[in-house]
Amino acid sequence: FDMMHFGHANALRQARAMGDYLVVGVHSDAEIEKNKGPTVLKEQERYAAVRACKWVDEVVEDAPYVTSLEYLDKYNCDFCVHGDDITTSADGSDCYQAVKDANRYRECKRTQGVSTTELVGRMLLMTRDHLTPQKKGSSAISSIKADNLDTFSAGSSAESPNTSVSHFLPTSKRIAQFSEGKEPKPGDKIVYVDGTFDLFHVGHIEFLKKAKELGDFLIVGVHDDMVI
Repeated sequence: FDMMHFGHANALRQARAMGDYLVVGVHSDAEIEKNKGPTVLKEQERYAAVRACKWVDEVVEDAPYVTSLEYLDKYNCDFCVHGDDITTSADGSDCYQAVKDANRYRECKRTQGVSTTELVGRMLLMTRDHLTPQKKGSSAISSIKADNLDTFSAGSSAESPNTSVSHFLPTSKRIAQFSEGKEPKPGDKIVYVDGTFDLFHVGHIEFLKKAKELGDFLIVGVHDDMVI
């Protein structure tokens, strides 16, 4: 959960839908560096970001990189959920092989078009290719055939309809899955804030928490790419 993004949130949403209580283990900086490489954000920042996700019931800090049956039992978990991409430890073994063998593994679909690796790449290359200006009145997905929309949360083998730009497709159905559909009640004090919220981080989270404390209902405006 480094540089926590929409793909992470979508995985947590899918995992939460598979059960009644979601426990999320987050690896320490040392554990990740040993098995994968250095992180961008420090562990305390990553713990806070995951804890702020509305589908998360409990965060386990300093979780082991390889998930064992004993660890699942320790936190009273019936099964473990991971995306459909294979994760290996430093010695090349499957981090979830033990729970798979015990039939205590479930899989959710990886969100196509967004990853920490891609975000880091955008910054290192200082690219603007992922921005796709649209004509006024057209949607970000208007030029893509409807049958390709299913690839939004497709497997890791799915191909991008255009490899020169981000193929992240925020369909109205997907946005609705993230919305609680809440509306302010009569008499509520309504607070409005806006911003870019680019590379969403713990500073943004704390800002929104403080804004929410000022009233009963918080509306957040997010600027589009062209305005920014």
